[in-house]
Amino acid sequence: QVQLVESGGGLVQPGGSLRLSCAASGSIFSINTMGWYRQSPEKQRELVATVSTRAYTFLADSVKGRFTISRDNAKNTAYLQMSDLSPEDTAVYYCNTYPRPQRYWGQGTQVTVSS
Repeated sequence: QVQLVESGGGLVQPGGSLRLSCAASGSIFSINTMGWYRQSPEKQRELVATVSTRAYTFLADSVKGRFTISRDNAKNTAYLQMSDLSPEDTAVYYCNTYPRPQRYWGQGTQVTVSS
């Protein structure tokens, strides 16, 4: 079983920046691609970005040009660097494997973009 712990969220003004971290532990040997997801009361869970062990990345159109996903394989950690944040980015952000998520999701980290 893989354990996933998200951190780095908080309250930020529009146009601000945050960096989220995802620490993986447990049965992580077979992890290939990690993804960042987000969920808000008004929307279902949405895939935001993915990064493979070979550093191939995907970004959703809604965040392309503003967010960057990366990973440190040695530290078993994935990151989501978020810039030019908008109120539409407000959500709980989760990390998980992609395309087949682990059965148990972490608690996520809250990102609130507001004046």
